[in-house]
Amino acid sequence: MKKIQMVDLKGQYAAIKNEVDSSIQEIIDNTSFVNGPKVHQFQKNLENYLGVKHVIPCANGTDALQIAMMGLGLEQGDEVITADFTFAATVEVIALLKLTPVLVDVNPDDFNISIDAIKKAITPKTKAIVPVHLFGQCANMDAIMQIAKEHNLYVIEDNAQAIGATYTSTTGTKAKAGTIGHVASTSFFPSKNLGCYGDGGAIFTNDDDLAHTIRGIVNHGMYERYHHDVVGVNSRLDSIQAAVLDAKLPKLDSYNNARRDAARKYNAAFADVPQITTPKTVNNCEGICDTCDCHVFHQYTLKVDNVDRDALVKHLNANNIPCGVYYPIPLHLQKAYKDERYNEADFPVTNQLVKQVISLPMHTELEDDQIYFITTTVKDFIANN
Repeated sequence: MKKIQMVDLKGQYAAIKNEVDSSIQEIIDNTSFVNGPKVHQFQKNLENYLGVKHVIPCANGTDALQIAMMGLGLEQGDEVITADFTFAATVEVIALLKLTPVLVDVNPDDFNISIDAIKKAITPKTKAIVPVHLFGQCANMDAIMQIAKEHNLYVIEDNAQAIGATYTSTTGTKAKAGTIGHVASTSFFPSKNLGCYGDGGAIFTNDDDLAHTIRGIVNHGMYERYHHDVVGVNSRLDSIQAAVLDAKLPKLDSYNNARRDAARKYNAAFADVPQITTPKTVNNCEGICDTCDCHVFHQYTLKVDNVDRDALVKHLNANNIPCGVYYPIPLHLQKAYKDERYNEADFPVTNQLVKQVISLPMHTELEDDQIYFITTTVKDFIANN
């Protein structure tokens, strides 16, 4: 059995080595390192894949989220509602822009932002909602867009973990994650489903005027060299990263299918373990249906009940099985984001999840013997403790 990796980037690279190497060499030869032809080529190809009018590449996913908010013209003190159970970057950029983060609870089954919690959190100062499409599937965008319409709010999709996922609305209409709200951000961090070999990110929108504003923001506020029309930042995707992403993009659907296949095998192995709750899809399919397109399994995350989760982590590590706890501390309890406005009674799900969740290795190169060893090790620990 091969060594088990949380993410096997080396194995993935081996399958696309020639294409990636030749593209990188081409950039080195023509020295088009920043905003070169490869960046524009990748941008167009991603627009076509997503079915979105505008993709604006940038330096990383955190920048993408910040720039999206800057482009909307949100002002100091405006309230932005987002999920308590997610990575800190989501709330970090809200605070950096002197906006007011409003953290709310999530659903117990799909880990995405709670619609009821959003409704309760809206005040006259609320200006935007940031649903995080956590672990690889969309939040309830039908309900979120309806709330936004009723209260005249912006919706900024944090799509760092769900690129390639498809959202099916209640009307049957399908759309790619990140193309439903007013604007969206994504990350191309190496471990993402579509990852580069460094940092990278992008903003998506169907709004022509907003796209124009954002294109200026990412490049020092310039549309014409040395003419600074808006306050901007320096956040550009370099050509080498764009070349890597463009080589991977045609394979993204097959990468996501491989992740779903691995998730099905995990689910089957854990089906007879009552202490384990396996991931559920937003369409409430029984398991992961054969035609699943709603979940791309950026993470494969279990909930364990009546199990010492931290002891399980140690046991897996002792058996050379990497794993992760995403996330061990709610954002509302993080030192940087504590606020007297928050009441512990408003976060029952998040406060429970941080004690229960554990993410197992998930990537495109997982092999059956690895999945068998991982699942057997988990089940043996539960049976004997």
